[in-house]
Amino acid sequence: MLKRPRAAVFVSGGGTNLQALIDKRGSVITSGDIALVVSNKADAYALERARAAGIDTAYIPFDKQNPYTFENEVSWLLKDKQIDVIVLAGFLCILSENFTERYDHRMINVHPSLIPSFCGKGFYGLKVHEAALEYGVKVTGATVHYVNAVADGGEIILQKAVEVLEGDTPETLQRRVMEQAEWELLPKALELVFKRIVSEQNGDDEPDNEDIVDELDALTADSDR
Repeated sequence: MLKRPRAAVFVSGGGTNLQALIDKRGSVITSGDIALVVSNKADAYALERARAAGIDTAYIPFDKQNPYTFENEVSWLLKDKQIDVIVLAGFLCILSENFTERYDHRMINVHPSLIPSFCGKGFYGLKVHEAALEYGVKVTGATVHYVNAVADGGEIILQKAVEVLEGDTPETLQRRVMEQAEWELLPKALELVFKRIVSEQNGDDEPDNEDIVDELDALTADSDR
């Protein structure tokens, strides 16, 4: 029997995107399991969310001056837990090229803009939405992409646009982008990666992203009725 793919989620804060993943287990996320949550912050509330959902957790401090200490320790943990996929969900640390290359097309990140707008070094959290409002865009959104050595530079998996409303503040825009885009896209993207791994294990042809997304959209539409 083939092993179900297993994902680790890296977090630094409250874990709202993690919660979106947890909530979609069994409905959108069906081809693999969320097996581990790792945080560089001991007091990250995301760890509490994971424990409440019965998911193993780990705290590993991250030293910006020596990121390899984190990467070495987490690498052993990922091997021990038989992790196939890494999800960066509000993980505010930069991983080395050596580390990201080991998870080529197996590591994904969610970014709160329509890449290539408002992305790259320095664009994270509220800073993204502040920049969008300052620039005066009428539409923003979120992107899930594969991770490589370039900040927010990996291949795009999914995107969704979100309208910017008159009177928006960075905080209100951030919340709308999370609710209407990030929390919808991230579970679908993880399922896409899981399905690709399953297809590889079975020796099948690589599945088409659009077909899988259409299938997932139909499932979620049925569950919302």
